[in-house]
Amino acid sequence: MKNFITLIFLLLTSLGFSQILNPVQWELGVEQQSNTEYTLVFTANIDTNWAIYALEVEEGGPLPTLFTFENNPEFELIGEIEESELNKVTKLDPVFDMVVSKFFNKAEFRQRIEVSNVAFTLSGNIDYMTCDDTKCTYKPDNPFRFNYTPQEGFVVAENSAIQGGEISKNSNEILYGISPGQITKSRTPCSLQTESIAQNLTQKNTLWRIFGLGFLGGLLALLTPCVFPMIPLTVSFFTKKAENSTSKSGLSKAILYGVFIILVYVILSIPFHLLDSVNPDILNEISTNVWLNVIFFIIFIFFAFSFFGYYELTLPASWTSATSKGEGVGGILGVFFMALTLSIVSFSCTGPILGSLLAGSLSSDGGAWQLTAGMGGFGVALGLPFALFAMFPNMLNALPKSGGWLNTTKVILGFLELALAFKFLSNADLVQHWGILKIEVFLGIWILVFLGLTLYILGKIKFPHDGVLQKLSFFRISSGVLVLAFVVYLASGFRINETTKTFTPLTLLSGLAPPVGYSFLYPNDCPNNFECFKDLKEGVAYAKKVNKPILLDFTGYACVNCRKMEEHIWPKSNIKPFFENDYVLISLYVDDKKELPKEQQLTVKRQDGGTRLLENYGHKWAHFQTQFFQSNSQPFYVLLSPDAKTILTPPVGYTPDNQEYETFLNCGLEVLTSP
Repeated sequence: MKNFITLIFLLLTSLGFSQILNPVQWELGVEQQSNTEYTLVFTANIDTNWAIYALEVEEGGPLPTLFTFENNPEFELIGEIEESELNKVTKLDPVFDMVVSKFFNKAEFRQRIEVSNVAFTLSGNIDYMTCDDTKCTYKPDNPFRFNYTPQEGFVVAENSAIQGGEISKNSNEILYGISPGQITKSRTPCSLQTESIAQNLTQKNTLWRIFGLGFLGGLLALLTPCVFPMIPLTVSFFTKKAENSTSKSGLSKAILYGVFIILVYVILSIPFHLLDSVNPDILNEISTNVWLNVIFFIIFIFFAFSFFGYYELTLPASWTSATSKGEGVGGILGVFFMALTLSIVSFSCTGPILGSLLAGSLSSDGGAWQLTAGMGGFGVALGLPFALFAMFPNMLNALPKSGGWLNTTKVILGFLELALAFKFLSNADLVQHWGILKIEVFLGIWILVFLGLTLYILGKIKFPHDGVLQKLSFFRISSGVLVLAFVVYLASGFRINETTKTFTPLTLLSGLAPPVGYSFLYPNDCPNNFECFKDLKEGVAYAKKVNKPILLDFTGYACVNCRKMEEHIWPKSNIKPFFENDYVLISLYVDDKKELPKEQQLTVKRQDGGTRLLENYGHKWAHFQTQFFQSNSQPFYVLLSPDAKTILTPPVGYTPDNQEYETFLNCGLEVLTSP
């Protein structure tokens, strides 16, 4: 029992870290013994200080390494799988307090098989546990596949999660025409200055911005009929408890209640950290998944009509009942259950806002930490009023009375949800190249949505829960005029920019609307009508021909900050000449879902260990970025020599200051021309 508890503790401890733990890389091999007999060889390459366990381990200890083979009448196992004695150590394991056998550095396992004289596929899985002195990780899902033909024998299948050493060995040359070892870095005074710029553009500002957006979302949720009336009711409950008590326990519990509300929403982000630690690209894959974006579109439409009052969104009544029972526990645990009950009861209003936060945070720039920052901001905005009003109950008198204005707020949020829904449909349209929601259609839909909002505010449209509007207040009229001004602003997006020969990009819609070049009337494949390449080899060949340095642009169709750079920094008078005269622009879209040619669908090794199958162009360019430049966020700009073998200056990401971006571009030219 003690060993079992130790094992669970070590596994949970390893999950608590956000870094990637993948200390074992497997390779497959085959040795032919005769015309019908072969030996399958499984080799584990193990990181320093880590170990995997033998095939047999005493019960109550660590998990043994386990090989399973799917049944197939075309082959037969000969005997049991055997483990090599090389690097095998049998001694007392202080972690599990028992003698065990384990392998350090490298382990080899062999299984003899006899085959029939027909083609077939041999499939199986490796299930293993690996530990160092402080933590363990359990890897149950490591499928392997061999394809067998009488003519060629066994070949490791391309869709096997584990690959042989010879498979995809030259994948970088095949895919990119270059390998990481061929690229060198330049070190000059100006490149050090650029490195300082790159270091200053940290993720902290991004996280604070996301926190602020989450806080704003929480404030909006406060102004809904599900949450606002709960403030005086709940605070009055706590203050009465304090009056009836000889201590300030009611006051302290009310403050604790606000803290627990924050905690509930932060906890919701924890599963995404576990996903992020398994695969650092997974949140980017999720955010750009075509069908998930279509599902988000449908859900947001559903949320919008819920806010309009046509139906209510509710979680199962059993959930509310269970948490309500927990309130009776008393003490700190009871307060926690009260906070959880509030979160569940208010779901019909907070759910759509949280959905917006969730969908917007699943990006390659910050992933799970962005989501945590947003959820934290949302929780603070919800929890803070309960704590403040409990500390100063007289402030409750200053609160406006509940009434029709709460429903009006909810309907306005419904219009916003309706507009945002088309952002997700646009993501799917862009990455899949459907061509149905181009800039003209998108702007037209948003104009109709906000015209509808204008008419609603001015009382020309009503929804099921709206009362009779006796007269238009000054606030309603001014709000209607403000929204109408936004409609005029949207319409200004149809103005033609004579320089770029495209529609004029709208600053407020950067990253929300499709690129202005994604158009029926004025199509343009490259931002600002610049000349660009979307294939690395073609771009490098052209750069060599004209002897110009390369600006490598790692971007994405669904990347908000990429659009901001392309539409508002690149056209600046001090930046534009670099693109027109000095650099060859190569834009690589890491979320492009277009399928790769079969000859390029290779299994490659990941930067953090393990393997992945490259199926589409997004996979190809994302792998290139992580493998060659150790980064997986976009935008990401790399300046290279014309032969793409020298990094001229440290790469930078999102750089909203055009002077800093000019310094970065100038440095690349200076390095190239310096002796």
